[in-house]
Amino acid sequence: MDLTAIIKKGQDGYYVALCPEIDIVSQGKTIEEALANLKEAVELYIEEMGLPEDISSAETIIASFEVEENGKASSNVGA
Repeated sequence: MDLTAIIKKGQDGYYVALCPEIDIVSQGKTIEEALANLKEAVELYIEEMGLPEDISSAETIIASFEVEENGKASSNVGA
C-alpha cells in the first residue's frame, strides 16, 4: 500500500513527517530518520487499530500554494 509522507523541517532542527491519510506524525534528525520513524508509527497504528475504512487506493495529489501574510493568495493569472 502506498501512503503519502509530508516532511518539513521543524523549528527545533528536527524533520517532522506526516502521513495525512492516517493523520500520524513522527520526527527525526534527518529526512531519512523522520521517514523511517513515520513508517514504523504507521505500521504500529495499523497493527493496533486496523486500516481506516476511508483509505482508498486512489491517486493522491499533493499541491503547494502560497498566501501572503495578510491572507490574500498570490496569483499570476492574467499578469
